[in-house]
Amino acid sequence: MSHATIDQARAAKAGAAVIFSKLARVAGVGIVRCDGGYGLKINIAEPLPSNAAPPATIDGVPVRFEVVGEIRKR
Repeated sequence: MSHATIDQARAAKAGAAVIFSKLARVAGVGIVRCDGGYGLKINIAEPLPSNAAPPATIDGVPVRFEVVGEIRKR
């Protein structure tokens, strides 16, 4: 199994918010170290619906989710 490079993660990040906004409210998308390479961390405002089947990778870049709630300005 090959590991995603930082450039691959940056390229995948561009479309990730669009893809995942169809499943849940996206609070943010970041790049994280993952499995010896890089991956995307999708911060969502609420848990994914039980019938959602999000992709585990985007263009070969692994995806992780975290429910962070609403992001508000302080």
